[in-house]
Amino acid sequence: MKTFDYVRPATVAEAVAAASEPGATYLAAGTNLLDLMKGGVSRPSRLVDISHLPDLDHIEELSDGGVRIGALVRNADLASDPAFARRFPAVAEALLSGASAQLRNAATVGGNLLQRTRCAYFYDVASACNKRDPGAGCDARGGDNRLHAVMGWSESCIATHPSDFCVPLVALDAVVEVEGRTGRREIPLEMFHRLPGDTPERESMLEPGEMIVAVRLPAEAAHFAAHARYLKARERTSYAFAVVSAAAALRFKGDTIAEARLALGGVAMKPWRAREAEAILAGARVASVADASLFRRAAEAALAQAKPSGDNGFKIELARRIVVRALTLAAAGTPERVPALPASPFASVSGAVIHA
Repeated sequence: MKTFDYVRPATVAEAVAAASEPGATYLAAGTNLLDLMKGGVSRPSRLVDISHLPDLDHIEELSDGGVRIGALVRNADLASDPAFARRFPAVAEALLSGASAQLRNAATVGGNLLQRTRCAYFYDVASACNKRDPGAGCDARGGDNRLHAVMGWSESCIATHPSDFCVPLVALDAVVEVEGRTGRREIPLEMFHRLPGDTPERESMLEPGEMIVAVRLPAEAAHFAAHARYLKARERTSYAFAVVSAAAALRFKGDTIAEARLALGGVAMKPWRAREAEAILAGARVASVADASLFRRAAEAALAQAKPSGDNGFKIELARRIVVRALTLAAAGTPERVPALPASPFASVSGAVIHA
């Protein structure tokens, strides 16, 4: 591990000033960063410890009906907050499907948004990786790439974003509040993460020194609480990232879908908002949740731009089926147990999910 300076600022302003120096990075729980440093993947010259900063660990109900989540709120605390889980069940369900209980107890909301890809070639410093070393090439292109991107990828990078939490947040129009040298600004989470293009090393819209201070969900996001689910297909039920995932949220008027939200995870270097599918769903009548023809059309639209980046064409069909299943579960209604249990029986790759 490279030798580094350690700075412990007392305020957000001091933290931003300290992190604006070249080679500096923020440290909160460090559940991802410390692993990267130990492996030589990340080599910061300065760590700016923000884990103790005041007023960043609160869940705040806003006067307009929305909710503001401080960047240092722990994932486990947010998922288990009764008021939050009742209003945003798909978000809580996503949080509880991520990592292990120990990591959820430590990991923070802000850190979750900024976690790095789990591409094995990114983690292996002996492999060529444009994300880690711009211009080096991408060994994943000709390597073991069955779990890599099927949407939004480029010749420079085919990695995926690993977050579960971000997927329902994108579907529900979450906004990221960031503090920088020029003050505070807001970024829609849908625009926060960047696709790789020719600069895969740039993963977010953050400028040097900018720090996430909060994530905000609008009041309208709670209108989907009665019909919202997060579904994750993974190779093992615990300690595994999504092969593909989907967050589906519906608002009904009678038996008609008045409004739909849909986002995919595990398919691109950012959570993928499926707006074409939402347009198909909005205004459609659902005679029975057993009749999946509408949901299949939405799934086809959601994956219309998908193409394999290697030996991973199966992910496209898997993603279609996960979308159909997530929409079916959402249409049936959010059960009382969600997100009461640490893991949904639908959270692993089972025959019921793959062959839905």
